[in-house]
Amino acid sequence: MKIAFPAQEARPEALLDPRFGRAACFLLYDDEQKSWQTIDNQQNLQAAQGAGIQAAETIARHGANVLIAGHCGPKAFRTLLAASIKVYNFEGTVQDGLKAFQANELKPSEGADVEGHW
Repeated sequence: MKIAFPAQEARPEALLDPRFGRAACFLLYDDEQKSWQTIDNQQNLQAAQGAGIQAAETIARHGANVLIAGHCGPKAFRTLLAASIKVYNFEGTVQDGLKAFQANELKPSEGADVEGHW
């Protein structure tokens, strides 16, 4: 299983970025390999629109099965759902989000929790 996190910095100790589509980067944790990969998101930082959709497509291309994020807008959520990526909302650090997920303390999100372009 691969778990994606929108992060403010490229390290597991970093805070989750509250804006999924405009996160500085994504950290992808491979649960089988116990390894981290950084995915750049620079192309979406200044995007006029579509940042969430493009970010969802990016993590899907990298094989993510799960997204743990502070917030997720409606278009990104639909794109993630179409790619069979489960979304969990969490605020804190990437590491703490991973620990909470592994301890089954997070519940899957049933929909977007913010409006687009917030």
